[in-house]
Amino acid sequence: MTTTLRPVEPLQQHPDGTRSRRYQVCVNSRPVGEIHLGTSPSLGDTVASVDELWIAEPDRRRGRATVAALAAEEVARGWGCTQIETVVPASADIALRLFGTLGYTLRNRRMRKQLGPVPPELPAGSAARPMAEAEFAAWQEPEKERYARTWSERGVPEAVARDKARRDHERLLPHGLATDGMRFSVLEHEGVRVGTLWLTLTDDGAFVHGVETEAAHRGRGHGRTLMLVAERQAIEAGRPVLGLNVFAGNTPAERLYESLGYETTSRALTKPLL
Repeated sequence: MTTTLRPVEPLQQHPDGTRSRRYQVCVNSRPVGEIHLGTSPSLGDTVASVDELWIAEPDRRRGRATVAALAAEEVARGWGCTQIETVVPASADIALRLFGTLGYTLRNRRMRKQLGPVPPELPAGSAARPMAEAEFAAWQEPEKERYARTWSERGVPEAVARDKARRDHERLLPHGLATDGMRFSVLEHEGVRVGTLWLTLTDDGAFVHGVETEAAHRGRGHGRTLMLVAERQAIEAGRPVLGLNVFAGNTPAERLYESLGYETTSRALTKPLL
């Protein structure tokens, strides 16, 4: 039997510069599922994205999804893409195994925690204060560089990574330190600055965009304290859920978040297209 992809719509060109197309997954011309392929809105048109892949129940466990995913890679190469990615919900073990078999590797994962009603206490000697304007100005450019480097270390071309860092900061911080919903804090321990926190308040929760311990003060538990600050701020603002993103390979951060009760909600997987 032959598994192929059949377009069910013209190639879609979207206002944000991305493209996408839906395909039927067919076996000997018989539709058995669907795949939705696009390009990444955040990483540009060199990165393809499998946004949806499903196979009807009677045709599952016969390799249909595997062949469809491989065929999607060929389409992406035809678009000029050099990478392909997908996001898998934490509960989708079958999809995780499928893409792992095809050579996708973990890039980052989203985590979240349901917060209680009482803000946690900070360790003795630790206190958080709002970041000053001068501190924000000194923080932002190095933060952009760090963020861009994080992406380039994971196979994103340096120019694309730098452009992503610039665009993300412009989108999230149109008014800098005064942007609505943003909380920038400095953690001090016994009067000495030891770290920074960037927290966003959303309609239904909060999100940690950045938590950083000063190099000279790492390994002393300040990262955990910064996360407690984030939880305090979220609870005090009436946000019951706190989310975050952690990149693969950042083992200390992964262990910290897990020890604090954060649970994985989704995994982003990526694969180079050779």
